[in-house]
Amino acid sequence: MLKVLIVAPEGAPFIKTGGLGEVIGSLPKALRAQNVDARVVLPKYMTIPDEYRNNINHIKYIYVDIGWRHQYCGIEEYNLYGLPVYFIDNEYYFGRDMIYGYDDDEPERYAFYCKAVLEILPHIGFKPDILHCHDWQTGMVPVLLKAKYMDDEFYRDIRTLFTIHNLKYQGVFPKELVEDLLGLGGEYYTADKLEFYGGVSFMKGGLTYSDLINTVSPTYAQEIQTPFFGQKLDGLLRARHGDLFGILNGIDYDAYNPKDDPLIYENYDSKNIQGKMNNKLKLQEHLGLPIREDVPVIALITRLVSQKGLDLIECVLDEILGMDIQMIVMGDGEAHYEWLFRDGAHRYPHKLSANIYYDNALAHKIYAGADIFLMPSLFEPCGLAQLFSLRYGTIPIVRETGGLKDTVQPYNEFTGEGNGFSFTNYNAHDMLYTIRRAIEFFHRKDIWNVLVRRGMSGDYSWDKSASKYIELYDMLRTQG
Repeated sequence: MLKVLIVAPEGAPFIKTGGLGEVIGSLPKALRAQNVDARVVLPKYMTIPDEYRNNINHIKYIYVDIGWRHQYCGIEEYNLYGLPVYFIDNEYYFGRDMIYGYDDDEPERYAFYCKAVLEILPHIGFKPDILHCHDWQTGMVPVLLKAKYMDDEFYRDIRTLFTIHNLKYQGVFPKELVEDLLGLGGEYYTADKLEFYGGVSFMKGGLTYSDLINTVSPTYAQEIQTPFFGQKLDGLLRARHGDLFGILNGIDYDAYNPKDDPLIYENYDSKNIQGKMNNKLKLQEHLGLPIREDVPVIALITRLVSQKGLDLIECVLDEILGMDIQMIVMGDGEAHYEWLFRDGAHRYPHKLSANIYYDNALAHKIYAGADIFLMPSLFEPCGLAQLFSLRYGTIPIVRETGGLKDTVQPYNEFTGEGNGFSFTNYNAHDMLYTIRRAIEFFHRKDIWNVLVRRGMSGDYSWDKSASKYIELYDMLRTQG
Protein backbone atom coordinates (compact mmCIF):
# COMPACT_ATOMS: atom_id res chain seq x y z
CA MET A 1 0.00 0.00 0.00
CA LEU A 2 1.23 3.48 -0.89
CA LYS A 3 2.19 5.44 2.23
CA VAL A 4 2.02 9.24 2.28
CA LEU A 5 2.72 11.68 5.10
CA ILE A 6 1.08 15.06 4.50
CA VAL A 7 3.19 17.82 6.04
CA ALA A 8 1.44 21.15 6.58
CA PRO A 9 1.36 24.14 8.94
CA GLU A 10 -2.40 23.91 9.47
CA GLY A 11 -5.30 21.57 8.89
CA ALA A 12 -9.00 21.38 9.72
CA PRO A 13 -10.61 20.61 12.08
CA PHE A 14 -7.67 21.33 14.40
CA ILE A 15 -6.48 24.68 13.07
CA LYS A 16 -7.52 26.58 9.95
CA THR A 17 -6.92 30.11 8.68
CA GLY A 18 -8.02 29.60 5.07
CA GLY A 19 -8.03 27.33 2.05
CA LEU A 20 -4.86 25.45 3.01
CA GLY A 21 -6.47 24.29 6.25
CA GLU A 22 -9.58 23.19 4.33
CA VAL A 23 -7.45 21.14 1.92
CA ILE A 24 -5.49 19.39 4.66
CA GLY A 25 -8.78 18.61 6.39
CA SER A 26 -10.25 16.82 3.37
CA LEU A 27 -7.52 15.53 1.01
CA PRO A 28 -6.21 12.78 3.38
CA LYS A 29 -9.72 11.34 3.76
CA ALA A 30 -10.14 11.21 -0.02
CA LEU A 31 -6.75 9.49 -0.40
CA ARG A 32 -7.57 6.89 2.24
CA ALA A 33 -10.86 6.19 0.45
CA GLN A 34 -8.71 5.22 -2.58
CA ASN A 35 -6.54 2.81 -0.59
CA VAL A 36 -3.65 5.15 0.24
CA ASP A 37 -2.27 5.06 3.77
CA ALA A 38 -2.32 8.85 4.11
CA ARG A 39 -1.44 10.49 7.42
CA VAL A 40 -0.91 14.07 8.54
CA VAL A 41 1.64 15.87 10.70
CA LEU A 42 0.99 19.34 12.17
CA PRO A 43 2.48 21.66 14.76
CA LYS A 44 0.67 21.43 18.10
CA TYR A 45 -0.53 25.00 18.41
CA MET A 46 -1.97 26.31 21.66
CA THR A 47 -5.04 27.51 19.77
CA ILE A 48 -6.20 23.99 18.85
CA PRO A 49 -9.65 23.64 20.49
CA ASP A 50 -9.73 21.78 23.80
CA GLU A 51 -12.05 19.11 22.42
CA TYR A 52 -9.09 17.94 20.31
CA ARG A 53 -6.16 18.98 22.53
CA ASN A 54 -7.52 17.02 25.47
CA ASN A 55 -7.64 13.83 23.40
CA ILE A 56 -4.21 13.99 21.78
CA ASN A 57 -2.09 11.07 22.94
CA HIS A 58 1.58 11.46 23.85
CA ILE A 59 3.85 8.88 22.15
CA LYS A 60 7.30 9.95 23.32
CA TYR A 61 9.70 12.85 23.18
CA ILE A 62 13.03 13.43 21.46
CA TYR A 63 15.36 16.40 21.05
CA VAL A 64 15.92 18.26 17.80
CA ASP A 65 19.02 20.36 17.17
CA ILE A 66 18.43 23.69 15.43
CA GLY A 67 21.83 25.32 15.09
CA TRP A 68 23.20 25.53 18.63
CA ARG A 69 19.72 24.95 20.13
CA HIS A 70 18.86 21.55 21.62
CA GLN A 71 15.06 21.67 21.57
CA TYR A 72 12.40 19.45 23.09
CA CYS A 73 10.13 17.75 20.54
CA GLY A 74 7.07 15.94 21.79
CA ILE A 75 5.59 13.37 19.41
CA GLU A 76 1.84 13.06 19.81
CA GLU A 77 -1.04 11.50 17.90
CA TYR A 78 -4.78 11.94 17.40
CA ASN A 79 -7.06 9.45 15.67
CA LEU A 80 -9.47 11.43 13.49
CA TYR A 81 -12.10 8.92 12.38
CA GLY A 82 -9.39 6.41 11.50
CA LEU A 83 -6.95 9.01 10.11
CA PRO A 84 -3.72 9.20 12.15
CA VAL A 85 -2.70 12.81 12.75
CA TYR A 86 0.69 13.42 14.37
CA PHE A 87 1.52 16.56 16.30
CA ILE A 88 4.92 18.08 16.97
CA ASP A 89 4.84 19.60 20.43
CA ASN A 90 7.07 22.45 21.55
CA GLU A 91 5.42 25.18 23.61
CA TYR A 92 8.29 27.62 23.08
CA TYR A 93 7.55 27.68 19.35
CA PHE A 94 3.84 26.86 19.15
CA GLY A 95 2.31 27.84 22.49
CA ARG A 96 1.17 31.25 21.27
CA ASP A 97 -2.03 33.18 20.71
CA MET A 98 -1.65 33.18 16.91
CA ILE A 99 -0.22 30.54 14.60
CA TYR A 100 1.53 32.94 12.20
CA GLY A 101 2.97 36.43 12.23
CA TYR A 102 5.91 36.27 14.65
CA ASP A 103 8.50 37.99 12.50
CA ASP A 104 11.34 37.82 15.03
CA ASP A 105 11.51 34.04 15.12
CA GLU A 106 9.24 32.81 12.32
CA PRO A 107 12.18 31.23 10.46
CA GLU A 108 13.28 29.46 13.63
CA ARG A 109 9.80 28.12 14.37
CA TYR A 110 9.38 26.56 10.95
CA ALA A 111 13.00 25.46 10.58
CA PHE A 112 12.38 23.52 13.79
CA TYR A 113 9.14 22.11 12.40
CA CYS A 114 10.76 21.02 9.12
CA LYS A 115 13.63 19.27 10.86
CA ALA A 116 11.34 17.74 13.49
CA VAL A 117 9.17 16.18 10.76
CA LEU A 118 12.21 14.29 9.50
CA GLU A 119 13.48 13.42 12.97
CA ILE A 120 10.23 11.87 14.20
CA LEU A 121 9.87 9.41 11.30
CA PRO A 122 11.84 6.52 12.87
CA HIS A 123 9.80 6.95 16.07
CA ILE A 124 6.20 6.78 14.82
CA GLY A 125 6.16 3.32 13.25
CA PHE A 126 5.40 4.74 9.83
CA LYS A 127 7.90 5.15 7.01
CA PRO A 128 6.27 7.09 4.18
CA ASP A 129 7.01 6.56 0.52
CA ILE A 130 6.15 10.21 -0.07
CA LEU A 131 6.45 13.35 2.03
CA HIS A 132 3.77 15.65 0.63
CA CYS A 133 4.72 19.18 1.76
CA HIS A 134 2.42 22.18 1.62
CA ASP A 135 3.43 25.85 1.33
CA TRP A 136 6.48 27.76 2.47
CA GLN A 137 6.40 26.67 6.12
CA THR A 138 7.36 23.16 4.98
CA GLY A 139 9.79 24.23 2.25
CA MET A 140 12.92 23.17 4.13
CA VAL A 141 11.76 19.55 4.46
CA PRO A 142 12.94 18.61 0.92
CA VAL A 143 16.11 20.68 1.42
CA LEU A 144 17.10 19.00 4.68
CA LEU A 145 16.08 15.55 3.44
CA LYS A 146 18.52 15.77 0.52
CA ALA A 147 21.26 17.69 2.35
CA LYS A 148 21.31 15.87 5.69
CA TYR A 149 19.48 12.56 5.62
CA MET A 150 20.13 10.75 2.35
CA ASP A 151 23.16 8.92 3.75
CA ASP A 152 20.85 7.19 6.23
CA GLU A 153 19.30 4.06 4.70
CA PHE A 154 15.96 4.74 6.43
CA TYR A 155 15.46 7.98 4.44
CA ARG A 156 17.16 7.07 1.17
CA ASP A 157 14.10 6.12 -0.86
CA ILE A 158 11.66 8.74 0.52
CA ARG A 159 10.47 11.12 -2.21
CA THR A 160 8.94 14.60 -1.92
CA LEU A 161 6.04 16.44 -3.54
CA PHE A 162 5.75 20.17 -2.82
CA THR A 163 2.37 21.89 -3.23
CA ILE A 164 2.11 25.65 -3.76
CA HIS A 165 -1.12 27.04 -2.36
CA ASN A 166 -0.22 30.70 -2.88
CA LEU A 167 3.12 31.73 -4.37
CA LYS A 168 2.81 35.25 -2.96
CA TYR A 169 3.64 34.02 0.54
CA GLN A 170 7.21 32.71 0.39
CA GLY A 171 8.78 32.80 3.84
CA VAL A 172 11.67 35.11 2.93
CA PHE A 173 14.00 35.98 5.80
CA PRO A 174 17.46 37.55 6.24
CA LYS A 175 20.23 35.12 5.41
CA GLU A 176 21.87 35.48 8.82
CA LEU A 177 18.65 34.43 10.60
CA VAL A 178 18.41 31.20 8.61
CA GLU A 179 22.01 30.20 8.03
CA ASP A 180 22.68 29.17 11.61
CA LEU A 181 19.35 27.34 11.98
CA LEU A 182 19.75 24.78 9.21
CA GLY A 183 23.36 23.75 9.66
CA LEU A 184 23.96 23.98 5.92
CA GLY A 185 27.23 25.11 4.35
CA GLY A 186 27.64 28.30 2.37
CA GLU A 187 27.24 26.41 -0.90
CA TYR A 188 23.47 26.24 -0.25
CA TYR A 189 23.05 30.03 -0.11
CA THR A 190 23.53 30.70 -3.79
CA ALA A 191 21.19 31.99 -6.50
CA ASP A 192 20.52 28.48 -7.84
CA LYS A 193 19.59 27.13 -4.38
CA LEU A 194 18.17 29.03 -1.38
CA GLU A 195 19.33 32.61 -1.87
CA PHE A 196 16.56 35.00 -2.88
CA TYR A 197 17.41 38.66 -3.53
CA GLY A 198 19.80 38.83 -0.60
CA GLY A 199 17.65 36.76 1.73
CA VAL A 200 16.63 33.12 2.02
CA SER A 201 13.29 31.80 0.75
CA PHE A 202 11.67 28.73 2.31
CA MET A 203 9.37 28.54 -0.71
CA LYS A 204 12.32 28.53 -3.08
CA GLY A 205 13.87 25.71 -1.05
CA GLY A 206 10.78 23.58 -1.61
CA LEU A 207 10.65 24.42 -5.31
CA THR A 208 14.33 23.70 -5.85
CA TYR A 209 14.79 20.51 -3.84
CA SER A 210 11.44 18.69 -4.07
CA ASP A 211 11.21 15.83 -6.57
CA LEU A 212 7.93 17.09 -8.05
CA ILE A 213 5.92 20.30 -7.67
CA ASN A 214 2.24 21.00 -8.05
CA THR A 215 -0.12 23.83 -7.48
CA VAL A 216 -3.84 23.90 -6.91
CA SER A 217 -5.23 24.49 -10.41
CA PRO A 218 -4.04 23.87 -13.98
CA THR A 219 -4.39 27.54 -14.96
CA TYR A 220 -2.38 28.77 -11.96
CA ALA A 221 0.36 26.27 -12.82
CA GLN A 222 0.69 28.05 -16.17
CA GLU A 223 0.26 31.57 -14.79
CA ILE A 224 3.08 31.29 -12.23
CA GLN A 225 5.56 30.63 -15.03
CA THR A 226 5.04 34.26 -16.14
CA PRO A 227 6.55 37.39 -14.54
CA PHE A 228 3.21 38.90 -13.43
CA PHE A 229 2.09 35.89 -11.40
CA GLY A 230 5.49 34.33 -10.72
CA GLN A 231 6.49 36.51 -7.75
CA LYS A 232 10.15 36.56 -8.97
CA LEU A 233 10.22 32.75 -9.07
CA ASP A 234 8.87 32.37 -12.60
CA GLY A 235 12.33 31.58 -14.00
CA LEU A 236 12.81 28.71 -11.57
CA LEU A 237 9.32 27.43 -12.32
CA ARG A 238 9.89 27.59 -16.06
CA ALA A 239 13.13 25.66 -15.56
CA ARG A 240 11.17 22.97 -13.72
CA HIS A 241 8.09 23.05 -15.95
CA GLY A 242 8.42 19.33 -16.66
CA ASP A 243 8.08 18.65 -12.93
CA LEU A 244 5.22 21.12 -12.36
CA PHE A 245 1.57 20.05 -12.37
CA GLY A 246 -1.78 21.68 -11.64
CA ILE A 247 -4.42 19.76 -9.67
CA LEU A 248 -7.68 21.42 -8.68
CA ASN A 249 -8.70 21.42 -5.05
CA GLY A 250 -11.95 19.77 -4.10
CA ILE A 251 -14.28 20.43 -1.20
CA ASP A 252 -15.37 18.24 1.70
CA TYR A 253 -18.82 16.94 0.80
CA ASP A 254 -19.45 15.95 4.42
CA ALA A 255 -18.91 19.50 5.66
CA TYR A 256 -20.58 21.32 2.75
CA ASN A 257 -23.87 19.71 1.80
CA PRO A 258 -27.10 21.74 1.86
CA LYS A 259 -29.11 18.53 2.12
CA ASP A 260 -27.96 17.86 5.69
CA ASP A 261 -25.89 20.91 6.73
CA PRO A 262 -26.76 21.57 10.41
CA LEU A 263 -25.51 25.17 10.21
CA ILE A 264 -28.08 26.50 7.72
CA TYR A 265 -31.64 27.56 8.46
CA GLU A 266 -33.34 24.87 6.39
CA ASN A 267 -31.96 21.92 4.44
CA TYR A 268 -32.62 21.62 0.72
CA ASP A 269 -31.32 20.02 -2.45
CA SER A 270 -31.52 20.52 -6.20
CA LYS A 271 -35.02 18.99 -6.27
CA ASN A 272 -36.26 21.40 -3.60
CA ILE A 273 -34.80 24.82 -4.29
CA GLN A 274 -37.68 26.51 -2.48
CA GLY A 275 -35.68 25.55 0.61
CA LYS A 276 -32.94 27.86 -0.66
CA MET A 277 -35.43 30.73 -0.86
CA ASN A 278 -36.43 30.09 2.75
CA ASN A 279 -32.76 30.35 3.74
CA LYS A 280 -32.56 33.66 1.90
CA LEU A 281 -35.52 35.16 3.74
CA LYS A 282 -34.23 34.06 7.14
CA LEU A 283 -30.75 35.37 6.32
CA GLN A 284 -32.19 38.76 5.40
CA GLU A 285 -34.09 38.82 8.66
CA HIS A 286 -31.02 37.75 10.67
CA LEU A 287 -28.87 40.51 9.16
CA GLY A 288 -31.49 43.24 9.35
CA LEU A 289 -32.02 43.57 5.60
CA PRO A 290 -35.48 44.08 4.06
CA ILE A 291 -37.12 40.68 3.59
CA ARG A 292 -37.70 40.40 -0.15
CA GLU A 293 -37.81 37.38 -2.44
CA ASP A 294 -37.45 39.45 -5.59
CA VAL A 295 -34.17 41.22 -4.83
CA PRO A 296 -30.88 39.51 -5.77
CA VAL A 297 -28.58 39.04 -2.78
CA ILE A 298 -24.87 39.33 -3.70
CA ALA A 299 -22.43 37.78 -1.22
CA LEU A 300 -18.72 38.30 -0.64
CA ILE A 301 -16.94 36.03 1.88
CA THR A 302 -13.23 36.72 1.76
CA ARG A 303 -10.11 38.03 3.39
CA LEU A 304 -10.28 41.76 2.88
CA VAL A 305 -6.99 42.09 1.00
CA SER A 306 -6.05 43.55 -2.35
CA GLN A 307 -5.53 40.13 -3.98
CA LYS A 308 -9.28 39.56 -3.82
CA GLY A 309 -10.15 42.31 -6.30
CA LEU A 310 -11.56 44.66 -3.68
CA ASP A 311 -10.11 47.70 -5.45
CA LEU A 312 -12.47 46.90 -8.34
CA ILE A 313 -15.42 46.83 -5.96
CA GLU A 314 -14.25 50.09 -4.37
CA CYS A 315 -14.31 51.81 -7.77
CA VAL A 316 -17.96 50.97 -8.44
CA LEU A 317 -19.44 50.24 -5.00
CA ASP A 318 -21.92 53.13 -5.23
CA GLU A 319 -23.00 51.98 -8.68
CA ILE A 320 -23.51 48.43 -7.39
CA LEU A 321 -25.49 49.64 -4.40
CA GLY A 322 -27.45 52.00 -6.64
CA MET A 323 -29.06 48.95 -8.26
CA ASP A 324 -32.01 47.12 -6.74
CA ILE A 325 -29.84 44.57 -4.93
CA GLN A 326 -28.69 43.60 -1.45
CA MET A 327 -25.08 42.86 -0.59
CA ILE A 328 -23.60 40.83 2.26
CA VAL A 329 -19.89 41.05 3.07
CA MET A 330 -18.09 38.88 5.60
CA GLY A 331 -14.37 38.85 6.41
CA ASP A 332 -11.60 40.96 7.85
CA GLY A 333 -8.18 42.10 6.74
CA GLU A 334 -6.70 45.39 5.58
CA ALA A 335 -8.07 48.39 7.49
CA HIS A 336 -8.76 50.30 4.27
CA TYR A 337 -11.19 47.68 3.00
CA GLU A 338 -12.77 47.12 6.41
CA TRP A 339 -13.54 50.86 6.47
CA LEU A 340 -14.82 50.74 2.88
CA PHE A 341 -17.56 48.25 3.70
CA ARG A 342 -18.39 49.70 7.12
CA ASP A 343 -18.85 53.08 5.48
CA GLY A 344 -20.95 51.52 2.71
CA ALA A 345 -23.20 49.83 5.27
CA HIS A 346 -23.59 53.17 7.08
CA ARG A 347 -24.60 54.94 3.86
CA TYR A 348 -26.79 52.10 2.53
CA PRO A 349 -28.13 50.41 5.69
CA HIS A 350 -30.94 48.65 3.83
CA LYS A 351 -28.70 47.33 1.09
CA LEU A 352 -25.31 46.38 2.57
CA SER A 353 -24.61 44.16 5.58
CA ALA A 354 -20.93 44.45 6.56
CA ASN A 355 -19.76 41.69 8.88
CA ILE A 356 -16.11 42.50 9.51
CA TYR A 357 -15.12 39.17 11.02
CA TYR A 358 -15.22 35.51 10.05
CA ASP A 359 -17.77 33.12 11.49
CA ASN A 360 -18.05 29.62 10.02
CA ALA A 361 -21.72 29.14 10.91
CA LEU A 362 -22.70 32.45 9.34
CA ALA A 363 -20.59 31.63 6.28
CA HIS A 364 -22.67 28.48 5.68
CA LYS A 365 -25.86 30.53 6.08
CA ILE A 366 -24.62 33.06 3.53
CA TYR A 367 -23.67 30.37 1.00
CA ALA A 368 -27.17 28.93 1.41
CA GLY A 369 -29.09 32.21 1.45
CA ALA A 370 -27.38 34.36 -1.18
CA ASP A 371 -28.25 34.32 -4.87
CA ILE A 372 -24.91 35.48 -6.32
CA PHE A 373 -21.35 35.09 -5.07
CA LEU A 374 -18.84 37.75 -6.16
CA MET A 375 -15.15 36.81 -6.48
CA PRO A 376 -13.26 39.28 -8.72
CA SER A 377 -9.74 38.24 -7.70
CA LEU A 378 -6.57 39.72 -9.16
CA PHE A 379 -5.15 36.21 -8.88
CA GLU A 380 -6.54 33.06 -7.30
CA PRO A 381 -4.50 29.85 -7.13
CA CYS A 382 -7.65 27.76 -6.84
CA GLY A 383 -10.33 29.29 -4.68
CA LEU A 384 -12.78 27.27 -2.63
CA ALA A 385 -15.50 29.86 -2.04
CA GLN A 386 -16.78 29.60 -5.62
CA LEU A 387 -17.05 25.82 -5.16
CA PHE A 388 -18.90 26.19 -1.86
CA SER A 389 -21.29 28.66 -3.51
CA LEU A 390 -22.00 26.33 -6.45
CA ARG A 391 -22.62 23.47 -4.03
CA TYR A 392 -25.32 25.60 -2.36
CA GLY A 393 -26.85 26.86 -5.61
CA THR A 394 -25.40 30.37 -5.32
CA ILE A 395 -24.21 31.49 -8.74
CA PRO A 396 -20.62 32.81 -8.88
CA ILE A 397 -19.36 35.90 -10.68
CA VAL A 398 -15.58 35.58 -11.03
CA ARG A 399 -12.63 37.01 -12.88
CA GLU A 400 -11.03 34.51 -15.24
CA THR A 401 -7.84 33.69 -13.39
CA GLY A 402 -6.31 30.60 -11.78
CA GLY A 403 -8.78 28.11 -10.37
CA LEU A 404 -11.69 30.48 -10.94
CA LYS A 405 -11.20 30.08 -14.70
CA ASP A 406 -10.93 26.31 -14.29
CA THR A 407 -14.13 25.87 -12.25
CA VAL A 408 -16.59 28.54 -13.43
CA GLN A 409 -17.82 28.32 -17.02
CA PRO A 410 -19.58 31.51 -18.16
CA TYR A 411 -23.25 31.18 -19.01
CA ASN A 412 -23.96 31.25 -22.73
CA GLU A 413 -27.57 32.22 -23.43
CA PHE A 414 -27.37 30.84 -26.98
CA THR A 415 -26.27 27.31 -26.06
CA GLY A 416 -27.51 27.21 -22.48
CA GLU A 417 -24.09 26.06 -21.27
CA GLY A 418 -22.26 27.36 -18.21
CA ASN A 419 -22.57 27.45 -14.42
CA GLY A 420 -21.81 31.09 -13.60
CA PHE A 421 -20.60 34.42 -14.96
CA SER A 422 -17.08 35.70 -15.57
CA PHE A 423 -15.03 38.56 -16.98
CA THR A 424 -11.49 38.54 -18.33
CA ASN A 425 -9.90 41.96 -17.88
CA TYR A 426 -9.04 43.26 -14.43
CA ASN A 427 -11.35 46.21 -14.87
CA ALA A 428 -14.05 47.56 -12.54
CA HIS A 429 -16.53 48.34 -15.29
CA ASP A 430 -16.10 44.93 -16.91
CA MET A 431 -17.00 43.50 -13.50
CA LEU A 432 -19.95 45.88 -13.17
CA TYR A 433 -21.24 44.89 -16.62
CA THR A 434 -21.03 41.22 -15.61
CA ILE A 435 -22.94 41.88 -12.39
CA ARG A 436 -25.67 43.66 -14.37
CA ARG A 437 -25.82 40.75 -16.80
CA ALA A 438 -26.16 38.23 -13.98
CA ILE A 439 -28.95 40.28 -12.38
CA GLU A 440 -30.78 40.34 -15.71
CA PHE A 441 -30.83 36.55 -15.77
CA PHE A 442 -31.73 36.40 -12.05
CA HIS A 443 -35.08 37.90 -12.99
CA ARG A 444 -35.61 35.23 -15.67
CA LYS A 445 -36.45 32.41 -13.31
CA ASP A 446 -36.69 29.76 -16.02
CA ILE A 447 -32.98 30.31 -16.75
CA TRP A 448 -31.86 31.10 -13.20
CA ASN A 449 -33.34 27.97 -11.69
CA VAL A 450 -31.55 25.87 -14.30
CA LEU A 451 -28.26 27.50 -13.25
CA VAL A 452 -29.01 26.92 -9.57
CA ARG A 453 -29.74 23.23 -10.12
CA ARG A 454 -26.74 22.83 -12.42
CA GLY A 455 -24.45 24.35 -9.81
CA MET A 456 -25.79 22.08 -7.10
CA SER A 457 -25.44 19.01 -9.31
CA GLY A 458 -21.79 19.58 -10.26
CA ASP A 459 -19.01 17.36 -8.94
CA TYR A 460 -16.66 19.40 -6.76
CA SER A 461 -15.56 16.50 -4.57
CA TRP A 462 -12.01 15.34 -3.96
CA ASP A 463 -12.45 12.04 -5.83
CA LYS A 464 -10.95 13.10 -9.18
CA SER A 465 -8.27 15.31 -7.62
CA ALA A 466 -7.21 12.60 -5.18
CA SER A 467 -6.77 10.24 -8.14
CA LYS A 468 -4.51 12.81 -9.82
CA TYR A 469 -2.41 13.11 -6.66
CA ILE A 470 -2.06 9.34 -6.59
CA GLU A 471 -0.76 9.50 -10.18
CA LEU A 472 1.94 11.92 -9.00
CA TYR A 473 2.79 9.71 -6.03
CA ASP A 474 3.13 6.71 -8.35
CA MET A 475 5.33 8.77 -10.66
CA LEU A 476 7.59 9.57 -7.70
CA ARG A 477 7.83 5.92 -6.71
CA THR A 478 8.76 5.05 -10.27
CA GLN A 479 11.48 7.69 -10.20
CA GLY A 480 12.83 6.10 -7.02
